[in-house]
Amino acid sequence: MDLGNQSTVSEFVLLGLCQSWNTQALLFVIFLMLYLLIVSGNVFIVILIITDSHLHSPMYFLLANLSFVDMWLSSVTTPKMIADFLSEDKTIPFGGCMCQVLFVHFVGGGEMVLLVVMAYDRYVAICKPLHYTTIMSLQRCTGLVGTSWTIGFVHGISQIVLIVQLPFCGPKEIDSFFCDRPLVIKLACMDTRSLNIFMNVNCGFVAITSFVLLLISYTYILLTVCKSSKTGASKALSTCTAHITVVVLFFGPCIFIYVWPLNITWMDKFLAVFYSVFTPLFNPIIYTLRNKEMRKSMKRFRSCYTDSKEYT
Repeated sequence: MDLGNQSTVSEFVLLGLCQSWNTQALLFVIFLMLYLLIVSGNVFIVILIITDSHLHSPMYFLLANLSFVDMWLSSVTTPKMIADFLSEDKTIPFGGCMCQVLFVHFVGGGEMVLLVVMAYDRYVAICKPLHYTTIMSLQRCTGLVGTSWTIGFVHGISQIVLIVQLPFCGPKEIDSFFCDRPLVIKLACMDTRSLNIFMNVNCGFVAITSFVLLLISYTYILLTVCKSSKTGASKALSTCTAHITVVVLFFGPCIFIYVWPLNITWMDKFLAVFYSVFTPLFNPIIYTLRNKEMRKSMKRFRSCYTDSKEYT
């Protein structure tokens, strides 16, 4: 049955994180600074990897793609949230709301698969070092990144194609700072329990499959590390620790929002803020500060900048 023509709601009202004006003003300053750090930090990593020939390897190619994805993941929801802190009219058009739902799942699903690709890269580098350059060729890396974007796009489309047809004919308040899929579905003028279950299974397939593949990859890596030399084990464990930290920070909130929802409003808001703001902020810090080659590249960049400034 075509339910699209029954939709009479032209916009939704976002209730945001809080109602206090003083608190919103404070949050405006905090999240504006965090968002500027997210964009500048991730853009800097991408530029650094592109311009420094020492970082032209599969690992850093994937890292640059992760920074690019993180920047867009945060940009889907954070600018709107920041603007709403200073606005009394916290509305979003129906089309804008659907776009947020689409891109949150598109970019989020793509990042999940990209993290699996990064784990596979580390698995090959540590468990099959002699075949690393052959297996992880530029063509293979490009294909794997393209696959992550394709899976993310299919996942996002599978979410939005059903939501956009729902009849929205009355309630329009969303108790969050963006159009979160479970909250949007609740506003439909029909019984959506079976649809919610279907979409939870859909998200669960992407999230749980990716998470299991990550666990398998890191299990093989850790088993190999235990048999290697002390120096190699230390380096591998350092790299794996950084990757596992990113995985936990990203997958944890997503699973408890879209796969096994807690249905606790304040907790859902906290988890949504965490994966859309803090995870994209932590990734550059984790990968940059813990990675020796990235630190060396930053020193080379700083020296080059200083020398050129002195020359002028």
